Amino acid sequence: MNKIIIPNEVITNKIYFIREQKVMLDKDIAELYGVETKRVNEQIKRNISRFPENFMFQLTENEFQNLKSQIATSSWGGTRKLPYVFTEHGVLQLANVVKSERATQMSIKIIEIFVSLREFLNDNLSTKLEIEEIKKKLINHDKNIELVFNYVDELIEKQDSKVERIKIGYKN
Repeated sequence: MNKIIIPNEVITNKIYFIREQKVMLDKDIAELYGVETKRVNEQIKRNISRFPENFMFQLTENEFQNLKSQIATSSWGGTRKLPYVFTEHGVLQLANVVKSERATQMSIKIIEIFVSLREFLNDNLSTKLEIEEIKKKLINHDKNIELVFNYVDELIEKQDSKVERIKIGYKN
């Protein structure tokens, strides 16, 4: 069994965020699995019941145009139909229908990267929430410090405008 060595960055760069989901294009998965895109699509058609919409969906024309403009590449060739995209679960399911050692290995690696991306996003989210909490505390501290300075200013004003009191009592 030959271990396929593909840097994580190569796979990460093939993951897109479409319809609020992290997905991969059929052509990118086919490339990673070492098969033609049409072979992937044939397997999808033969096993369509294994791919509900939360596993795989076809891009709309608008989504496809937006994606092409983001990628800014002309390597789309003569694409005649809109591409399919696969969620993390779809990638795993696809490895079950595209039966090859390479597809199995790549599927595992892709799933690991999806998981690490999810963990990274969760860590970032919790860090952002902590920063927001600190900001709120700092804003409150700023308000409290400003209030203290206002009180100090009032006390200084009272000291400066202090009227000499008339002394009463025994005089020497």
